[in-house]
Amino acid sequence: MSTPLQPGNPVDPRLPWIRKLHHMDAAWATSLAGERASAVEAAGRKLGDALREGPTVRSVHSIDGQITPYPIRFAYNGAIGGNLLFMQNRALLVQVEHAGRLYNVLFNPTDPVASAEAPYFRRLRATLPDALYKLLGPKPSKIPAALAQWGLRCEDIDVVCFDHFHVQDLRPIIGTADTPGTYPNALLLAPKVEWEDWDHLHPLQRAFFIDEGKAGLDPQRVVLTENDLLLGPGAVLLRTPGHTSGNQTIFLHTDTGVWGSSENGTSADCWTPQASRLKALRKTAHYYGADVILNTNTPELFGEQYISMLLERAVVDRVASAPDFVQMLPSSEVTWHVAAPHIRPSMVHGGLAHGRVAAREPAAATAAAA
Repeated sequence: MSTPLQPGNPVDPRLPWIRKLHHMDAAWATSLAGERASAVEAAGRKLGDALREGPTVRSVHSIDGQITPYPIRFAYNGAIGGNLLFMQNRALLVQVEHAGRLYNVLFNPTDPVASAEAPYFRRLRATLPDALYKLLGPKPSKIPAALAQWGLRCEDIDVVCFDHFHVQDLRPIIGTADTPGTYPNALLLAPKVEWEDWDHLHPLQRAFFIDEGKAGLDPQRVVLTENDLLLGPGAVLLRTPGHTSGNQTIFLHTDTGVWGSSENGTSADCWTPQASRLKALRKTAHYYGADVILNTNTPELFGEQYISMLLERAVVDRVASAPDFVQMLPSSEVTWHVAAPHIRPSMVHGGLAHGRVAAREPAAATAAAA
């Protein structure tokens, strides 16, 4: 029997159902990197056990977004040659219950049109043939239509959060003083360290951040966080630093076990490369003795990202039909594409669905912030 999760204080008085978690604090505070890796991995196993012994989340459903081109050398840390591959971006709608009330959380609700203005995408646009760019260029977000199919409105979203802020422009999502956002009643959970980094970007981050992406946001709509969080029964948001300073991963207890989602890796192969059918990836992992293969477009914190992926692998369950692989759903998942035919991941999770989405009246929990 594992130690139950012991949530602490609410992260914000307006969000009494989201509580701080301190389960991983001591492990992350371990000073030596090698010892920290072992401590974090061990603590992650215990947290995963506690999560799966508790209730399942009310519901979680993925929403497919934009298919985007991405450098192969970043997706698999230089292990595979070539130019571009293609990734399917996804958001998650998570529903949790607290004190008899239903709350809606959106994880990674990227605005594709706004994100196209990130320096990386603007430069890539100039190199793509017109026909390919017309096919793959940014399209309006599919999330509002998906919500409508479930009987929900954008006004019903209580909380928005992201695994990290690469290529995000929050202004059309949250809104500013001049322009209402797509989710007008939602509070944004934002890791404080990355929020502050955004004002003074590391040179290795600049290609993937939109400088003005948080300009003009009402600070009352932003909840700065410094802890792991219990989002509700069966749902936690853990710090997984490295890909960015404030990177975080969502973990969800479902009827098929514990799942996680982040962009630390880009396909199932990244968390268990020794089992990958991608020969170059498998050889690289063997040559370097690597347990995981990182997504490395911003390389200033590789060591921490490696530890974070060990944590992710420790928390989640194995895939029942392919137990060599773990239930980590990349928030941007490598998908076979005719323009990159030689990149075929060992498996594609393709999304996540658990429970039935319940429609409800707009929550009053965040009305004071609107």
